[in-house]
Amino acid sequence: MKGQGRQLVLDLPLRQALGRDDFLVTASNSAAVALIDHWPDWPAHAAVIVGPPGSGKSHLVEVWRQRSQALRIQAVDVRVEAAPEILRSGAAAIEDAAPPLDERGLFHLLNLARQQGSSILLTAQMRPEHWKIALPDLLSRLKAFPVLEILPPDDALLRGVLVKLFFDRQIAAAESTISFMLARMPRSLGAARLLVAEIDRRALEERAEVTRPFVAKVLADFSAPGLFGAED
Repeated sequence: MKGQGRQLVLDLPLRQALGRDDFLVTASNSAAVALIDHWPDWPAHAAVIVGPPGSGKSHLVEVWRQRSQALRIQAVDVRVEAAPEILRSGAAAIEDAAPPLDERGLFHLLNLARQQGSSILLTAQMRPEHWKIALPDLLSRLKAFPVLEILPPDDALLRGVLVKLFFDRQIAAAESTISFMLARMPRSLGAARLLVAEIDRRALEERAEVTRPFVAKVLADFSAPGLFGAED
């Protein structure tokens, strides 16, 4: 009978670990991690972390937010009139900075932060000089801030993330299975999270061991365009 041998899987939420100790550090992200670790002793009142989707920017923002009590806000929501409220806690994380921006709003926020001694952490996929900023004073201000780049995850980081993701789900995955995944999966931390979640779901549903052949089957089914997201 169709469906025989399968197990009903309850869609229970898995708590995402977003503390500093949960962030794996390798050469691809060490400069950005050092910035977070050295707050509030930054060389300027603001800094920019740049990296591709799925590189871990949002995780670092959460680590910094926990330390600084910063308000977390999307760059598109920054407005001149909202600046005092944004900086009410003395720190703000401005995520996904890219066109279109309210340039006057962001410029005012940066000026107010400097006047108040507040801290601002911006994240983006591109360096500020590529944001197509039309306001010269804003571009000049952004270029004066330190920019720390997160590179695409290297093998050491992806391997560590996969091991941790499987451990968090209490799945015993052999080293050979993880190496097999590394050679075939998209190079993204977001893709790693989605893939391990799907392996876990399918293994429970099919009552299967997480072996290399099983992972190969999941990868084949899961590699269609658009299925791998890019969580930040």
